[in-house]
This record gives sequence, C-alpha cells and structure tokens, in this order.
Amino acid sequence: MADGMEPPPFDTEEDAVKDEDDLFSDAKEKPSSPSSDSQVNGASSTTVDEETKNDLEDDSDLFKGGSSEIKLDSDDEGEGKANNEPDEVAEEPEKATPEIPVSEAVSAKTKVAAPSLKTDDLGDVEDDKDVYEIDIKITDTLKMGDGMSAYVVYKITSKTSNPAYRRPESTVLRRFSDFLGIHAKLAEKHVPKGIIVPPAPEKSVIGMTKVKMSKEDTSSSDFVERRKAALERYLVRTAAHPVLASDPDFIEFLEKDGDLPRSTSTSALSGAGVMRLFHKVGESLEKITLRVDENDEWFEEKSQQVEALDVQLRKLHTSIEILSVHRRELSINTAHFAKSAAMLGNVEEHTALSRALSQLAETEEKIEVLHREQSDADFFLMAELMKDYVALMGAVKDVFHERIKTYKSWKDAEMTLTKKREIKAKLELQHKMDKISQAQAEITEWEQRVEKGQEDFEAISKSIKKEMLRFEKMRVVDFKDKVIKYLEILMDNQEKSDRPNWVTQNGELL
Repeated sequence: MADGMEPPPFDTEEDAVKDEDDLFSDAKEKPSSPSSDSQVNGASSTTVDEETKNDLEDDSDLFKGGSSEIKLDSDDEGEGKANNEPDEVAEEPEKATPEIPVSEAVSAKTKVAAPSLKTDDLGDVEDDKDVYEIDIKITDTLKMGDGMSAYVVYKITSKTSNPAYRRPESTVLRRFSDFLGIHAKLAEKHVPKGIIVPPAPEKSVIGMTKVKMSKEDTSSSDFVERRKAALERYLVRTAAHPVLASDPDFIEFLEKDGDLPRSTSTSALSGAGVMRLFHKVGESLEKITLRVDENDEWFEEKSQQVEALDVQLRKLHTSIEILSVHRRELSINTAHFAKSAAMLGNVEEHTALSRALSQLAETEEKIEVLHREQSDADFFLMAELMKDYVALMGAVKDVFHERIKTYKSWKDAEMTLTKKREIKAKLELQHKMDKISQAQAEITEWEQRVEKGQEDFEAISKSIKKEMLRFEKMRVVDFKDKVIKYLEILMDNQEKSDRPNWVTQNGELL
C-alpha cells in the first residue's frame, strides 16, 4: 500500500525552497516521502538531520555540560542496533561534552569565605577616584583573659597598594568593639553625604557569654568561626569602597600598632547604648512620618525597589536558614544511624550479614559527611550572604532617610526665611527703623542657609544615585560569585553520592 500512496499535496517545489531569513528552517521536520525515496536517501538525511539538531542544541542549551551523567553498565552497541541507527551515525566520533570544573578545595574553605569583591571589578563606576588593590584576611582568633572578663581578639592581615597607607602590609589585633567603633565613625562622617557604609555584624550577648564561660579553645567554637567570617566580609566590603578605604580612621584601624581607644558607646548595657536604642526608635518613627514631595521619578521608583528587595531577601534568608538547620539535623541523624549499624555489624554472628552491615555503616558515614558539608555551604555561602544584604538594605535606607532629612532642613529654612521677610515688612509698616537693619541681617543669613540647604540636597541626591549604581553592580558580582560556588558544591556532592560503589542493586552493596 505504501508504494501506491501519493505524496502529500504540500510537498511542492515552492515549499522545497528554503527561506534564507528563517533561522530555524533547518530544524523543521521534513514531510514524509514515499518509501522508495526514504530507502535511497535514508542514511544521508538522517545524518544531516541529526547533525543539524546537535548544532541547534549546542547553541540553544545554556546549561549543557553543567552536570555529568553517570552511566550504568549497559550494552550501548545492542541499544544502537535495536534502534536501527545508520552506520554513518555510529561511526561518527562523539563530541566531548564540556564539563564545569569543580574545585576540590571549595568545601574546605566554605567557613571562611569572604565576598570576592575587588576594587577593579567596580572600577568603571568610580570616575573620580583611583582604584587600588587591597586584600584583608582575619587569619586567627585569640581568647584573652578568663571568666566574664574574657574577650576575643582577631588577627587582621592587610596588603594594599594604596599610597595613603604607611606600609603595604600590616598585621594588627582588634577586639569586636573596635569593629563597632570604626563603623560608628564611618557612618557618622559619610552617611550624611549619601555614601552607603556597610554595617558591622551585630552583637550577640548569648553567644559571647558561652565563649567566655567555655574552657575550650575558641578556634573550635562555631560562634567564633561564624563571627570571624562575618567580620572579614565586613572589612572586605568596606575596603572595596574607594572613599571608605582611604578614610583616616579606617587606615588607623588597619595600621595602628597596639590597642585602639576604647569605644564606650558600643556596649549594649552602657548609658550611651541605651540612648542609642532610643535614638534608633525615634529615627524609625521619623522615617515613617517624613516624606518628600518627589519631583524625581528615579528616587520614587528606587525606593519602591529597595523596599520590595528587602522583603524578598528576608524571606529567602529565613528559608535558607531552615534548609541549613534541616540538613544539619539530617547529618546528625545519619551519623547516629551509621554508628548503630556499625555496632550491630560487630555483634552479628553471621559473616555475610555482618559484612553487609559494616559496608552500610561506611556508606552512611560518607553520606553524613556530604550532608554536613552541604549544610555548611547552605549557611556560610547563602544564608550569610542573605543576612549581609538584609543589613545592607538597612544601610541603603539610611542614606535615603538622610536625603529626606536634608530636604526637610532645606524646606524648614525656606519657611523661616518667609517668616523673617514678613517680620521685616511689618517693621517697615510700623516705621521701626532701628530694627529693620537687624531683620535684614537675619534675612541675609537665612537666605544663605536656604541656598546651602538646596546645594546639600542636590549634592546628596547626586551622591545617592552614584552609590546605588555602585551598590547594584557590587550586588550582582557578589551574588554571581556565591551562587557559582554553591552550585559547584552541589554538583560535587551529587557526583560523590552517585558513585557506583555507593549504589545498591538487589539489596546488596556493590
């Protein structure tokens, strides 16, 4: 019947002509032809179609090569014969699939990973500042004193090519209160100018109390390790800013030998700490009440974006923390199961069953290690990144609030100037010539204040636009770096868990 069938009516010479503008013309399926034509041109058309399909897939598949496929023991030759593949396709050499290299040392450095922010990555944003290399590491922690009077110092090593520093390399010891003190100084000087100052890590009274009362070495404490990584990320982000990196107080923090002057305002239980808490509450209420009659659509749109991003980052941070805790608990439970299986294998009298239980215990121990490494990656790479950026969104809101305060001061000065002019007009109507000169002097003073307020408002608005451009570029670079590292660890752990000697068949370990 196949020989008697006529070709479909759409198989014409016009349709056979390819449209040169159609990029996907080669990928279209060709209409069915009579069996005689398929027998003559079957092998060649199959080869051309498959080569075209492979080329299209190579160009369109963005994630090709991102994962490695583990092949089980199967008969590839028999499979090819069952599918009646042509000889030309079978003899064609296979193309090597590109693979994403997985760093073997990623998991080992997870706990101390700092943001890979380099000043040269943001160099195109900085037009009026020179770009210098600076590398900051917290290499060690030391516990000083005993009991409740004990504290932890952090050994900071910095290398830079910035000529503002006295020496290219320096090593200093700093307490946690020193980090809070330098942040307070930088924020006081630069936030009113519209510069986004990275926030320092928050105090943890409970965590530090445990460290003080513990008699173990602080290097093994999870709390100290996490704080160390957070402080290093804070210094790296601060040093990545060209203005903050050249600030005299920051240079003194990295270079001055010996102890820095104690910052009394950093203590949570001090009078200054209580006043700072009330001040923050007042500022929070002020942020709700103060508004700017925006004529600049950029600030109105950007403020909405900041609020939306802050909400999403908080949700994502909560979800990743839950995931990290779940994997940590899974790791602990897997370790308990491996221990129980090993003990059961030791007391089992049957040799084969004892060996199987021992192999099961070894496999569960390996799985426990993978769960623990993945839990660390969840926390140190993703959860801490989200936590840092939630705090950074607060710093962004602070500079937006400073702009609103500058606008309010400008408008208050305009209102006061209007009142001064009204007072002068009344004095002129009352012919009080002795007071008119003083009123005129006050008007001149407030005119200067109004002009200064307008200049400050325009300056901080320009600075915030530049800072937001730099912040968004930094955020993209930071997220890209962390997500790539996180995916590499996921792939590495997946490959380890899919190894053939871990797979079970028919209830037996291979």
